[in-house]
Amino acid sequence: MPWRRPRKKSRKLRGSRTHGYGIQGQHRGSGARGGFGKAGLKKHKWTWVVKYAPDYFGAGRRGFKPPTKKTEVERPVVNVDQLEELLGKVRPSERDEKGLPILNLIELGYGKLLGRGNVTAAMHVVVAAASKSAIEKVEKAGGVIEVVSASHALS
Repeated sequence: MPWRRPRKKSRKLRGSRTHGYGIQGQHRGSGARGGFGKAGLKKHKWTWVVKYAPDYFGAGRRGFKPPTKKTEVERPVVNVDQLEELLGKVRPSERDEKGLPILNLIELGYGKLLGRGNVTAAMHVVVAAASKSAIEKVEKAGGVIEVVSASHALS
């Protein structure tokens, strides 16, 4: 039975002459380099690109990006039956030409006036949007509704 040499702890190929490159001369010519500079980046040097220069070929900047939508700020709604309560809390100092107190719902953070409930006090309401029933109920109580765009009213 042939004797097998035990494996060395270090495999640094000292004294090996070719260090694992086959017959003498296979690791000498310019063909061992794989080309000058960045030649072969899409071929035999591709693994180098993937590891060290992933953005070299514009990766991450391809494909379709949908245009961003202009999102509006979502504002809460308020009903007609809450108007008198808001008027009592705010106590507006401004009055319109008819002498009605001005209640600016846009400044209070509300976006739309809805028609649930009833209102008895006459007031001038400034709002971004209002339902038909809300407009009817406020005008029936002797008030005025002024519908303006939210961006215009805040400036």
